[in-house]
Amino acid sequence: MEINYSELVSIKHVNVQRIDGNEISSFLDTLSVEEPLEIRLSYGSDSERIQKNISVTMRTPGNDIDLAIGFLFTEGIITSFEDVQDAYPLKTNCVSQKQNIVQVDLKESFSPNLMQTDRNFYTTSSCGVCGKSSIQSIKTVSPFSNLVRPKIAIDASVFYKLPEKLRIAQSDFESTGGLHASGLFNSQGDLILLTEDVGRHNALDKLIGRSLINQSLPLNEHILLLSGRASFELIQKAAMAGISIIASIGAPSSLAVELAAEFNITLLGFLKDNRLNIYNSSNQTVIVTQ
Repeated sequence: MEINYSELVSIKHVNVQRIDGNEISSFLDTLSVEEPLEIRLSYGSDSERIQKNISVTMRTPGNDIDLAIGFLFTEGIITSFEDVQDAYPLKTNCVSQKQNIVQVDLKESFSPNLMQTDRNFYTTSSCGVCGKSSIQSIKTVSPFSNLVRPKIAIDASVFYKLPEKLRIAQSDFESTGGLHASGLFNSQGDLILLTEDVGRHNALDKLIGRSLINQSLPLNEHILLLSGRASFELIQKAAMAGISIIASIGAPSSLAVELAAEFNITLLGFLKDNRLNIYNSSNQTVIVTQ
């Protein structure tokens, strides 16, 4: 299958006036582009293909195929990249839509789990959600929930260096200051993959989608670094990809900690200035201090 990975514009320059005390000046500022992306699904027999609009998400253009594939996987709609026949930007006659639609054609032999599209794993709404039932819902569809993970010992100094490595690699964030990032590192602290987006969930879906396409899952020997806080939704997506070590520069939520415990994920927070908090410790991961 050949996929079009054409990059779209992710930043935009605008004229801005700045007031500093009593002085007014003009300058050209750089902003992160935010546009809607519609994900469409095509499935069924060749003679009776079914078209379904799955989701609309506000995202930073670029890596849209990775985002769509990652979203379908972390939502439990597809089980692997082998389920996908083709994925491509959908051309329309509407100029305003640009390339803001991605169509994913599934193989005729595969039937998607579309029950998840109604619940959407609670990532777009928190109304009336019971934490425990949410966790159990994820455990029923994660392909790596019973994964046997190798024991890994990582020196704390490896984690201390990750935020600076992520910052250096975040070229778009340096320009705009407005993008979230997800970074994938090996156990030695080497950066393997970086994805950025105006939405933290989209950044992680892009990372998981790219890893799924590259047939790199499960990511059970890697470290996921989140540029902001660790929410329940991000831990959910990481669990779907088999990630067992998550570090965040910000704080985790209470439900994120509960989910990490359920999935035996090592969860670190407030990672900065040679400090970190361990919110959950996996029995497969040992953090070594000098």
